Amino acid sequence: MVEICQQELPFRPWEDEHTRRLPGLTPTAPGEWLWVDDAYDAQMNHRRQLMSDKGDAVHRLSETALPAAQELLETVLEELRAHSDFEIHAERVICPDGAQIEINRAAPLLTVGALVQEDFVIMEKIGDEHVLTAAILCFPASWTLEQKFLQPMTRIHVPVEEYTPEIARRVQRLFDGIQVGRPMWRANALIYGDPELHQPRREEDKRGPVQSGRKFLRVERQGMRRLPKTRAVIFSIHSFVLRDTRLAELGIRLPQAERA
Repeated sequence: MVEICQQELPFRPWEDEHTRRLPGLTPTAPGEWLWVDDAYDAQMNHRRQLMSDKGDAVHRLSETALPAAQELLETVLEELRAHSDFEIHAERVICPDGAQIEINRAAPLLTVGALVQEDFVIMEKIGDEHVLTAAILCFPASWTLEQKFLQPMTRIHVPVEEYTPEIARRVQRLFDGIQVGRPMWRANALIYGDPELHQPRREEDKRGPVQSGRKFLRVERQGMRRLPKTRAVIFSIHSFVLRDTRLAELGIRLPQAERA
């Protein structure tokens, strides 16, 4: 188990009526898609090690999704040019932690996964639904890429009790309505008994109660944006983990979050 915790939480989705309810989408301000926070160095070290060790457990790319993944890489690089913490060169990027990452356009998701804290899921419209056609997912929160890869959204959300048919229709309409240049974000909050960011869990594995003792609040800032060329929808996930003791120091009460 690796413990990587942030010291600050810049937003509290459970305190706002709009962000508390599904789907709880809010427009993303310019320059606010990708974040660098106080856990960058530690998270990136963990991410790069997971990508080296875990293979298909954290990275899947269908042949048809390669153009979207390459467009995502170019979009990330363009976004990072506005971040003073990154140095973008023709063939490499110098990251805030000093790491020099080769820009490998043949492996676009592995490249972006080594640059930023966000995980990325590529959703492409096939028939009536968006399907998960590619992802770099180092920090899953109680799900597995193996079970979700090449599945439509209704199948992906089968284990989520709150994901009713009506919510599914609303989310599909929202995905259909995401416009180029108008990204959105939402957030969730989960309670864990340990701080490990890599928390895969298969659908058939039941959640156990969080044992007494230390608790950790895990908050995901989930972004959605449409790529202009391939028209794929990019689902990004920036993960925050805070100790319960740090929350107390900040005067933040643990929300009535879903246990995980």
